[in-house]
Amino acid sequence: MSNRQGRSSRRKGQSSRDRMREQRSRPPEINPAPSGAAGGQYRPLTDHQIDRVYDTAFRMLEELGMGDAPQALQEQSVAAGATVNDKGRLCFPRTMVEDIIAGACKSVVLHGREAHQTIAAGGDKVYFGTGGAAVQTYDYNAGAYRPSTLQDLYDFTRLIDRLDNVSWFTRCCIATDVPDIFELDINTAYCLMRGTTKPVGMSFTLGSHVDPIVDIFDLVAGDEGQFARQPFCKAHISPVISPMRFGDDAFDVTLACIRRGVPINAIIAGMSGATAPATLDGMLAASLAETLAALCMVNVYAPGYPMIFSNWPFVIDLRTGAFSGGGAEIAWLNAASAQLSNHAGLPSGVAACMSDAKAVDAQMGAEKALSALACGLSGANMVYESSGMMASLLGASFEAFVLDNEMLSMVNRMLRGVELTDDTLAFETMRQVIEGPGHFIGETQTMESMQRDYVYPTVGDRQEPDAWVESGAQDALERAHQRVEDILSQHQPNYISDKADAIIRQQLPIKI
Repeated sequence: MSNRQGRSSRRKGQSSRDRMREQRSRPPEINPAPSGAAGGQYRPLTDHQIDRVYDTAFRMLEELGMGDAPQALQEQSVAAGATVNDKGRLCFPRTMVEDIIAGACKSVVLHGREAHQTIAAGGDKVYFGTGGAAVQTYDYNAGAYRPSTLQDLYDFTRLIDRLDNVSWFTRCCIATDVPDIFELDINTAYCLMRGTTKPVGMSFTLGSHVDPIVDIFDLVAGDEGQFARQPFCKAHISPVISPMRFGDDAFDVTLACIRRGVPINAIIAGMSGATAPATLDGMLAASLAETLAALCMVNVYAPGYPMIFSNWPFVIDLRTGAFSGGGAEIAWLNAASAQLSNHAGLPSGVAACMSDAKAVDAQMGAEKALSALACGLSGANMVYESSGMMASLLGASFEAFVLDNEMLSMVNRMLRGVELTDDTLAFETMRQVIEGPGHFIGETQTMESMQRDYVYPTVGDRQEPDAWVESGAQDALERAHQRVEDILSQHQPNYISDKADAIIRQQLPIKI
């Protein structure tokens, strides 16, 4: 072979390798880990156990009833078939509760302000999002916690606007620098509207706060009443004080939300061994009974009203009495809770990823991955707290958000599974390779699968050790921090029009 022919051959070989590198480096043509994959593969309870738990919950509502029912709720419920026992507790007969379940909303649509961000909670589809009310934020540079601020809330909002696996944003922290409760609720709503177009959620401290905030939503949406037609914010309400009592303020908020068309996320969060039985099955029965009471409260006023059935059984460390957000028990309980909700066909919400770790470390990763996977595989429609939360919900971390987003892509990939076909079973490809080159690297099917079936980490590292050292030897936390810095320095959204913003600022005490 002449030198010229050799050089030509090498150029052709190099060009082929370059083309292969380019093909491998292209972004995936199909998202290998889409949100909204089907769950239900993990069934922590047998059918018989589900029936036993439901029987106990029905019995609790009928025989023990709910205490401290507001007079208006008591009258409305009695008119619908409830009774008041000799202890003054509001009791719901089993047949009444079963009828309410049958007529309850089975799918809650949460609109994104961009159409592709809209999600429907119900059936077997699984979505991961946020929750929490952290009063502290982990400061990476200081290596310590500090009180959460309104600026933190806005920064968290615009950060998740760029995290693909976080399907909705419920305010994850409390702005402790806004002490007035009305100003706190108003500014929380403003941050959510300004920082993301994903579906959002927040709490209303008082029922009287609902109208002015929904007025903001209408201004942002561009037309009076537009929010009620396509609601993009849900109300997080905890209408039950465990064990088995209603709360006045939450009831007032519920009625105000119903009047203005705000979807309700009714959260029940009893604690095993404190406000609920320590036995896991007893805890499930008590928590289910209380969440069914919330369903009754909503439906006696507005049958079929959009409500997410958020049964969140929590755990305390029985040695100390402290809330424990991480561990096998709370992961199992919330997965079983999703199974109970889905059994009744109700849109299910559970909690996961509430790590007890104070640092972004191996404990955090293990606890979050365990519960996210358990709840996802159980078929929970909406998995709350799934991003950013630390320190048993007392803290939130920007870097944890980025790491959790990548972890959730892996969970979503497991939920997706495979689309088994004759082509993907690859018998003919195996024949060609085995009888031919003896490897699959250059096969068209390999390249197609690479773009379709595999998740590739951007924060996680897969280099060999020497290359890792040469590239700076960064750990995952350092890479996550760099990602946070990049997003917050470059992504400065304002999803509120100048006209609406001027009106809002003129009428209300906006502080951001």
